[in-house]
Parts: sequence; C-alpha cells; structure tokens
Amino acid sequence: MHKENPFFRRFSPHRNHSNRWRRWLGAALGLIALAFLIYNIPFVHDRLAWRISDLRSQITYFFNPPEEAIFIPEENQAAVASATAAALTPAATRTPLAITATPFPTEDPIPPSISLTGFKYIDQYGGWNLCGPATLAMALTYWGWEGTRSDVEDYVKPGLNDPNLDRVARGKPDKNVMPYEMEDFVDSQVPGLQAVVRVGGDIERVKRLIAAGFPVVVEKGYTERDASGKISWLGHYLFVTGYDDLQERFIVQDVYLKTGEDGTGKNLTSSYEEFINQWRSFNYLFLVIYPEERLEDVLRALGPFADEQWANERALEIAQTESTTLSGFDQYFAWFNVGSSHVRLFQYVDAAFAYDYAFQLYAGLPNDVAERPYRMMWYQTGPYWAYYYSGRYQDVIDLANYTLYETISEPTLEESLYWRGLARLALGETDNAIADLQESVRINPNFWAGWQQLEALGISG
Repeated sequence: MHKENPFFRRFSPHRNHSNRWRRWLGAALGLIALAFLIYNIPFVHDRLAWRISDLRSQITYFFNPPEEAIFIPEENQAAVASATAAALTPAATRTPLAITATPFPTEDPIPPSISLTGFKYIDQYGGWNLCGPATLAMALTYWGWEGTRSDVEDYVKPGLNDPNLDRVARGKPDKNVMPYEMEDFVDSQVPGLQAVVRVGGDIERVKRLIAAGFPVVVEKGYTERDASGKISWLGHYLFVTGYDDLQERFIVQDVYLKTGEDGTGKNLTSSYEEFINQWRSFNYLFLVIYPEERLEDVLRALGPFADEQWANERALEIAQTESTTLSGFDQYFAWFNVGSSHVRLFQYVDAAFAYDYAFQLYAGLPNDVAERPYRMMWYQTGPYWAYYYSGRYQDVIDLANYTLYETISEPTLEESLYWRGLARLALGETDNAIADLQESVRINPNFWAGWQQLEALGISG
C-alpha cells in the first residue's frame, strides 16, 4: 500500500484550497470588524446612521409592505361592532356639516378675501419628520416670536436619549409631533402667548379666525411621495394665512412642498373642497395661537368653538353624518372620527365600537396607488384610549404590536409603547409594562406621561 508523503499532504492542491478559503474568511471577518470600528467613530456614525436606517426601512417595507397589514380586534368585539354600527349612525338627512356650515346669527359679516402677512416662512428640511416644529415655529413668528425651528424641535421632538448622536440622528425615529405637544410648547415655553386646540372645525370658522387676525394651523392627511420615493398617505400640518371666497380657496404655507414662491411652499393655495377632503382624516382639528392680552378677541373669533364640549359634540355630529354620506377611504376616516369624538366626550365603549367598525372598513379598502393609510396610528391614539378604558387590554396590546411591528420599520412610537405598557400593567405583566414605559421615555425624554407612570411605579426611568 502506498504510504502518503507528509510533504505532499502539506502542500497538496486540496490543502492549499482549504487554506485559501481560511485566509479569505479571516480577511472578510477582519474587514467587517474594521468597518464596525470605523462606523462607531462618532462623526462617521452621525453621517451614516440615518442612511443605514433608511436602507433597513426599505428592506423591511419591501418584504413586509405595511399597507397590507391589518389590525383585527377580538372576534367577538368585531361582531358586536358590525351589529351596532347602524345604531350608532343617524339617518342621513343632510350633507356634511363641515362643508355647509354658516355663520351663527350673532356674528358679523367678514370680508370676501384676506391675506395675512408678517410671518417668516420656515421649511422642514435638514432633519426628519419636522413638519410639526417647522409649522409651529412659522406660526409663532407671526406674533413676533424670535425663536427658531430648533427651539421648538428640542422641546417637542428631543429624540433618542443618546449623547453620541447629533440632533438629526437623534430625532429621526420620532415620526410625529402631536397637537397637544405643540399646544404645550406655546403655553409653557413662549411667554405672552397661548394656544387652543379644537376639533370639528369648518371652512367658515377658519375664515372668521383669519378675518380677526388669527392665522390657523390645521392637521390634515394627503397622498404624497414620501422620503422613500413611494406614493402613500401621510399626516401633515398646514399654516393657513388667508382665504378668497371668489376663487373658493385658502392661502396656505406648506413646510414640505416646493411648488410655491421661490421654489418653496410659501403662499400656495388649496381649494375649499380639497381642504375639507384632506382635513377630514384628522377630525377637522385646528390650533390657534393668540397673545394673552387678546383673549377676548380670540374667544369672539372662535364663537361657539370657545366651548370645548360644544366643539367635541359638533365633531361627533359631523362624523356621524359623514359616515352615512361618504364611501371608501372617506367613510373609513368618518368612522374613525366617530370614535375619536366619543373619546373626547369620555364615551369609551361607544368609541371602541366605532373604531372596531373603522378597522373593518380599513381591511376592505383597495390597495391601489392611494394605498391604505397605514400611518394612521402614528398620528392618532384615540383607539388606545377607547380600548383601554373599555377594559379591552388585549386589544390595546394587539393594536400596539400591529402599529409598532407591522406599520413601521422600527418600534419607535412612544405613545404606542406607553399604552401597551398600561395594558400590560392592567394584566399583571409588571416587568413588561415597566420595560415599555422606560422605552417610551428613552425615545422621547420629554414624554411626561411615561415619566408619570414610572414615578407612580417607583421607577426612576
């Protein structure tokens, strides 16, 4: 029998091939380790983190399209929602109030057109998800405020509690600034100015506020090309500074679009019809800023909307009427607004049934170029209130999981984490609840609701 030559064994082609693969593997691992070290150098990390996050988001959305995800409430609750939808919906006896509203008898006539000036146009570029801070900063400049968009951003959207990241990288995961956060900034951070938020607004009320010298911020939804280049439904803030009844349109300042003056979103126009259609998805919510010494003037301009209870009841009436007169996407928004209005009136069981039906309508929406508005729960938290205060804790958890893991590439919505934490606490899952609450304040260090709950549990953060 031939005895293998040790020399041959050492330098055989098979062994050289094996060694070559080991060297390549070692080199590859070394390059990966080097890349990891370079990536974690602070100035490199700041410049690359958001690009890598974007790539991860695109990959996630490609394999798990968020518009295809559907939230389904507990089966028995969904059945009750269908059975009670008719009982919750009044007979359609007139067209939607938001379009046909008229001045109240005691109010004076207003001019047919007005265009307010004196504000500084501010856009949202140079960061992420900054439409709220930019729009609010612009609205504040109308009243002589000398701050910057960054001043607003640092308070309402401080971003991840990570000192190794710059402002842009810290703030990117925060997808939205809520109206209550904007109202709180004005009330607590801008001496001499206050803000008021109402729902159930209409064209006539916006015009009357503008005519009295009070420009209006509204929250709306629209279909636009997002940061990934994909056409989809988005939530947005708009600063309304004028109107023209002859042409039936508003003059608006848009911090995102670039189709206005000087290639910006300055002095764009929005027809009354378009305005209503986009405003509907946020229950006709509006925010007005006013100097403290002009309280009587703004109350007069608000008219009956000065009474928040009245405004909430009006919003419910509009939503109930529209739920019978509209179809498709608009009917879904109308039913969602029914739920949101019930929440504002502390009618949580009725709200929960309305949301159940809205989610059923959502599941039946077409998946075309307009796509399902899968970002809805990024901007509105009414269903959490309704399900939680109806004792439906598992639906709170399921909805939060759907929102955090099916509609977004990273679970970075502090409100969803907060409500999931409350529901887990109610079910006795204390450790999981604390983890959710801690994560909510890590994502937004100024999220006072999360801090209050942690303090109540004796946890420092």
